[in-house]
Amino acid sequence: MPSDVVVERPKVKEHGDYATNIALQLGKKAGMNPREFAQLLADQLASAEGIASAEIAGPGFLNIRVDAGAQGALAAQVVAAGAAYGTSDLYAGQKVNLEFVSANPTGPIHIGGVRWAAVGDSLGRILSAIGAEVTREYYFNDHGVQIDRFARSLLADARGQDAPEDGYGGQYISDIAATVVAKVPDVLDQSDEAALETFRAEGVELMFTEIKASLHDFGVDFDVYFHENDLHESGAVDRAIARLDELGMMYDKDDARWLKTSEFGDDKDRVVIKSDGQPAYISGDLAYYLDKRERGFDRCLIMLGADHHGYVSRMMAMCAAFGDTPKVNLGC
Repeated sequence: MPSDVVVERPKVKEHGDYATNIALQLGKKAGMNPREFAQLLADQLASAEGIASAEIAGPGFLNIRVDAGAQGALAAQVVAAGAAYGTSDLYAGQKVNLEFVSANPTGPIHIGGVRWAAVGDSLGRILSAIGAEVTREYYFNDHGVQIDRFARSLLADARGQDAPEDGYGGQYISDIAATVVAKVPDVLDQSDEAALETFRAEGVELMFTEIKASLHDFGVDFDVYFHENDLHESGAVDRAIARLDELGMMYDKDDARWLKTSEFGDDKDRVVIKSDGQPAYISGDLAYYLDKRERGFDRCLIMLGADHHGYVSRMMAMCAAFGDTPKVNLGC
């Protein structure tokens, strides 16, 4: 049998209810003309319960019509089962962490994030329907350079200055900056460092609140809102690196600390701690994945945006480095 059997709805309704090219795939392998092979299949299908007819088209396509009574029987099953239709215990006993949206808290959520909200919430419902215990999780990226740029943009706006060259602009920045000034009236009298930290803390929290409200209005709520910054402040990054050290997955080179991801299908090894002693971006991923597993999740599913598809190989390598099974314990 071929790895994929295509059964689809014909573009022209008169061609039947379903069509398949299976005879074209298997005819030559069976030493037969595809149309002759299609005739064998058509004869078998025509005598099958629920099939009204099976006709050959073109070089060997099969057009199939389903008996009206059979379709009515299926409709009756759906009505009889009610809300339970389509449910199963396939994932019974499995704890699934489903992370989706996870947009950076540096601006209002846009249509791309809302799209993933719809898809992610739907996937969560499907997983629940087949018996999984699902936790919907939002990962707030509130650590790193994008948050620094966000805070500097707010401070510049509050002072009536132009946004930094690498910063953020727009009316929402002015609105948040004004709200922070109203909430902390002496913020502009503080030192640059103190004012920047005030705008960072207050601005990010205001952005969090707006994102949550937008998603709630869209009909999507999360069970857990996880903050990336907590991984760095709690020592979770250090614990993850220590675990990988114990497993023999880390090594030192060029004054940096590296993870042996190339042993598990990644295109190269990844720097975890840079030569200046600062954690690389992947360090948070390591800590976050280990944290999920330690919280008891059997499967960790991450819905990546289009700009993060290149991360899949390194994420799977990370999973394997911890001794887990890629595409089972971790799915992207």
